Amino acid sequence: MTDLPRPRGRYFEEFEIGDTFETPSRTITESDVMLFAGLSGDYNQLHTDAEFAKEAMFGERIAHGLLVLSIATGLVARLGFIEGTVQAFTGLEWKFRAPVKFGDTIRARLEVKGKKEMRRVGGGFVILKVTILNQRDEMVQKGDWKALIKSAS
Repeated sequence: MTDLPRPRGRYFEEFEIGDTFETPSRTITESDVMLFAGLSGDYNQLHTDAEFAKEAMFGERIAHGLLVLSIATGLVARLGFIEGTVQAFTGLEWKFRAPVKFGDTIRARLEVKGKKEMRRVGGGFVILKVTILNQRDEMVQKGDWKALIKSAS
């Protein structure tokens, strides 16, 4: 039997409460929004109709909140700290605080908020406090993500 290489990600035991991470950034484009509308079926006029959006609350089209959340999960994955060790994304508590407009650049800040060992499933839960910021360091979304992370043993 061949030993598999160690995964790139951290094991449950390697997470410490207070650990922090920051993702690279990514600019949200009109193409992102239109592709997400097609994928999700959410063609709400706030996202897809420039004339309608001019008269709406934000004065222009905005990105879907769930698109921004989805992109943030991808940015987190790029950091590699859960690559090969995450077993499941098990929940979130989430707040949408401000719009993300076409051309805004987002990134995520994360802090390990809690841990709970779950030996029977071979790891434990890690709770991450996540804040999504735009290019002006304004919080646009925030909340907690809970993931089941594999144990080293």
